[in-house]
Amino acid sequence: MRVVITGGGTGGHTSAGLAVAAALRARGCEDIAWIGSRGGIEARRVPEAGLAFHPISTGKLRRYWDWQNVPDLVWRAPAGLVEALGLLRRLQPALVFATGGFAALPAALASVPLGIPVIVHEQTSVPGLANRIAGRFARRIAVTFPGTGGEFPAARVVVTGNPLRPELAGGSRQEACRLFALDPAEPIVYVTGGSLGSRSINRTVGDALAEWLERCQVIHQCGDNPETGDRAWLAERRHALPAALRARHVLVPYVGPELRHVFAAADLVVGRSGAGTVNECCHLGRAAVYVPLPGTSGDEQTANARLVEAAGGAVLLPQATLTAAGLLGTVTALLSDRPALGAMGDRARSLAVADAADRIARLIFEVAGREPSAFARAI
Repeated sequence: MRVVITGGGTGGHTSAGLAVAAALRARGCEDIAWIGSRGGIEARRVPEAGLAFHPISTGKLRRYWDWQNVPDLVWRAPAGLVEALGLLRRLQPALVFATGGFAALPAALASVPLGIPVIVHEQTSVPGLANRIAGRFARRIAVTFPGTGGEFPAARVVVTGNPLRPELAGGSRQEACRLFALDPAEPIVYVTGGSLGSRSINRTVGDALAEWLERCQVIHQCGDNPETGDRAWLAERRHALPAALRARHVLVPYVGPELRHVFAAADLVVGRSGAGTVNECCHLGRAAVYVPLPGTSGDEQTANARLVEAAGGAVLLPQATLTAAGLLGTVTALLSDRPALGAMGDRARSLAVADAADRIARLIFEVAGREPSAFARAI
C-alpha cells in the first residue's frame, strides 16, 4: 500500500506526519511519500527520515491583508494544485494523510477529482482554515482533543490524539549535560521559540540574562532569523557575562537529534504554545510556561495553552503583558519547588494519548480498505 503524507510549514505539522510514517512502517507499510512546501521545515526533516519528498508551490491562506496574498492566490496556490495533481496521478496512492496547514491543502484538494480518500489530522484545539476546507470532503478527521472538531461533521470525527515522533523518546538528562557541559544537579530551563525562534521570548530572556543564569542553567534555542538579529544580539549579551555565568548558557539556533536529551534534562520549558511544542511537552511530561503567539488563526496558541493550564500542567503568560521581570519571577517561583514541577509535568502528560500514532495508522489502513474495520473500532 502506498500512502502520501502531505503538510508542513511548521514543526507541529511535520512532526505529526513523521510520527505517523514511523507507525505505518512498523505495520509493514514502507511505500510512503511526502508532498510539502519547498521552504518549510519538512523539506529538511522528511528526507532526513528517509522518506521520498516531493516539493510543490504553496500559497498561504491569510484572512488579513498582506501583499503576499496576491502572488500566493494568483500564482503559487494554483501552481501547487496543478503540481499536486500531477504527482498524485503518478504516485497513485491508496490514501492521502493531510497533517494540516497551507502546505497540505493542494494535495488534499487534488485528491478529490482523482477519487483518492483523504484523512485530515487536526493537531490544535482550534481547527485551522486549511483543515476546515479539507475536512469538508475528508473521509475522516482525526482530532487531538475531545470536544474539538465541532466545525466538522460529527460522524467523521475520530479522537486519536497527536503523536510524538519516536526519536524524542528515551532521552537522558545525563547525556544532555555531557553534550552541553552543564551540571545535572542544577535546574535546567529549555527556552524555545520554535524552528524560527521568537523575538519576544528571545529579547525578554536576554534582557535579564545574568539574573536567569544566577538561578538556573539555560538551553536557549533562539532561531536564526536575519530580520530580527536575535542570535547575534543574544551572543553579544552572553559574551559580556562573567565566565562562570556564560558556562551556564547554551545558545543554539536549532536543536537537532539531541532534542530528546534536552527535553529529558529540562525541569521547565519556556516557549510558544504551537501544536508541536505543546504536544511534545505533554507527551514527555514537561511543565511549561507558554507565551502564545498573538494573531494566530482563531488564537489557537492561546487556546492550546489554556487547555494545558486548566489541567495544571502549565502557566500562560500573554505576550501583551510579558516583561523581563515578570517572566523571570514566574520561572523563579516554579523552580523553587521542583517536586511541584514534576507534578505539573504529570498533569500535562495526562492530556497526551500515548498511542496516538498507532491510532492514526490503524485509521489509515481502515479507510484505505487494507485491514478489517475492527482496527478502527479499537481506537
